[in-house]
Amino acid sequence: KMRQLALGMDRQIRIFREEQRRYLQGNQELKDAAANLSHDLRTPMTAAWGYLDLLKQEEMSEEAGEYLQIISERIQAMKELTEEMFQYSKIGSRTQEYEKIRLNRMLEETAADFYGVLTQASIEPEIRIPEQQVFCYGNPQSVKRILANLFSNGVKYSREDLEVVLKEDGSISFSNRAPFMDPMQVGSLMERFYTVENGERSSGLGLHIVKVLAEEMNGKVSAVYDRKAGKLRITVLFPAATCG
Repeated sequence: KMRQLALGMDRQIRIFREEQRRYLQGNQELKDAAANLSHDLRTPMTAAWGYLDLLKQEEMSEEAGEYLQIISERIQAMKELTEEMFQYSKIGSRTQEYEKIRLNRMLEETAADFYGVLTQASIEPEIRIPEQQVFCYGNPQSVKRILANLFSNGVKYSREDLEVVLKEDGSISFSNRAPFMDPMQVGSLMERFYTVENGERSSGLGLHIVKVLAEEMNGKVSAVYDRKAGKLRITVLFPAATCG
């Protein structure tokens, strides 16, 4: 019986390893496909964007101007989706270099980068940053990408409100009204390719990238939905943020 048990365990281990190999291979193939697709899309979109800029300089009717604005918005949405696919394809493919990062400055810089986009979306963000310097030890590009994806998520789904709070424990939370959400959806937000019903401008990779990058740096990401207030809060915690 012990020999039979050992043989059975050995078979299960071999099956598990084979399934793991297939999963890793399939995951890499998916990343390669995302990288190739994003690369192939960038060239024609860049050309289309250039011609749009030239067309905007021409005289046209008010109706033609409205059509041109719609085209510009659609191309911008495609650029954002392509960038998300490209960032996803790069996860785990490069060596992470860590250093001491001042989260106060990183948050201020990212908020400034998104100021124009937030203004266009009629969003007046409330950003609270403590006077005390808050540090973490991580990869600067990863931290920047995490914050950029969370700001981008807020632009897409907030209802003209966005609250961003950095705390002294190294956590950064993004809160906004999301009346279309429910607790079941919140539980799936970090899954790869998951999008909510009104996520026509989303690839379903933005928050998944946030989760993966944060966990690579031993951080944590959580999403909580306050049904009574109709608010969604996404929090990223960098556990080493109080160092220094």
